[in-house]
Amino acid sequence: MSHCHSEHHDHNHDHGDGHEHDHTDDITPALQNILYEQIDFSKLFTLNEDESNSGRAICQKTWAQRLEPEPELKSSADEQLLMVVPFTGQVRLHSILIRTSNSSDSPKTLKVFLNQDSIDFETASEKVPTQTLEISQTNEVQEIPVKRAYFSTTRSLALFFEDNWSNGEEEETRISYLAFKGDFMKLNREPVSVLYEAAANPTDHKTIVGIGQGVGRSIQ
Repeated sequence: MSHCHSEHHDHNHDHGDGHEHDHTDDITPALQNILYEQIDFSKLFTLNEDESNSGRAICQKTWAQRLEPEPELKSSADEQLLMVVPFTGQVRLHSILIRTSNSSDSPKTLKVFLNQDSIDFETASEKVPTQTLEISQTNEVQEIPVKRAYFSTTRSLALFFEDNWSNGEEEETRISYLAFKGDFMKLNREPVSVLYEAAANPTDHKTIVGIGQGVGRSIQ
């Protein structure tokens, strides 16, 4: 685990890595909207990963761990990867954060599907995605914005990394960090239950119950 040494190196040699401070300046604004605690890691899965649960592992990295080389997600049989990321509630997605590399095994085309929990490679190849994104070749963490209007009711994301920058020559695709930015919204059931609780007020009982029941019918 040689990467452990590199982690300590970054902390102990700040005078030689001045650019590291440029990254840390971004920590506060980035953390404000990162959807880390809202990911349901127990249900997150990746198809064609070389090592079991490595897709989950790169999503479990914190912002502070974003530059660490390990764990890393690598594809197995070919260059394609398919990951399903479920959230614990509804999300308004703003952007996807990803760190790859400047080499040919960096993913190139990312097709994103909204609320497709059960998807396979055949479906991902044939179905029209919610949005298609292009990933750059870089060692830096890149933030790729999405069209927010398309992802305002996100419960899960299916990420289809269709190819890499090798133009078919490299069958291994590598990703070392993956995160998501957006707004987390509580499920609609919660404010509805508050309305029904408010209906217990005896002074306005008839009026409030009528409103509560109307809301219940419209939502169901």
